Amino acid sequence: MKKHPPPRSKNGHDPNQAEFGIIWELSEYPFKLRAGDIFRFDGRLCRVLRVNYSSAVVIMNRPVRDFKTRFDKPVRFQPPPKLFYISPDSEVAVLNRKAKR
Repeated sequence: MKKHPPPRSKNGHDPNQAEFGIIWELSEYPFKLRAGDIFRFDGRLCRVLRVNYSSAVVIMNRPVRDFKTRFDKPVRFQPPPKLFYISPDSEVAVLNRKAKR
């Protein structure tokens, strides 16, 4: 019977060739945003809702507004969250992602 070849790792790295492993390292994109990432912008936390090849949709809560009406009645107003688009390759420090070791 014919035997199947031994399974290989996905990137084809051979542990016996350490010198080639230095050259063959797959480049990772540490700045590529993913859905669910949280980062700080203008002192506020922002959450990435979705990402495609050209943009990332980000939502940011606005602060509560306190003011008094003309009749000296205090009013609290919570504005809706702000949605904006940024590049998916933006160099922002992601707060909730664990670093690979």
